[in-house]
Amino acid sequence: MPHKAKKNEFVVYIGSADVETDLEPMKLYRLLPAEARDPKDHFRVVDESGEDYLYPARLFAPIQVPKSVETAMLATA
Repeated sequence: MPHKAKKNEFVVYIGSADVETDLEPMKLYRLLPAEARDPKDHFRVVDESGEDYLYPARLFAPIQVPKSVETAMLATA
């Protein structure tokens, strides 16, 4: 079953030397709800192109952000 993102859930990209992405190391990304066909071991995030893509979940760490950061990030999304 795909990951069901909670409302306004965030992850930080920690990367991996064996996976090339357009993501920025140590940057926060909003986790989007998984679609039915998404692999369960992947997260859907909006990358630097502005489009949402699937990335292996192991490349991210969940993070709780203060309400002020959440508000600011959602305002720029």
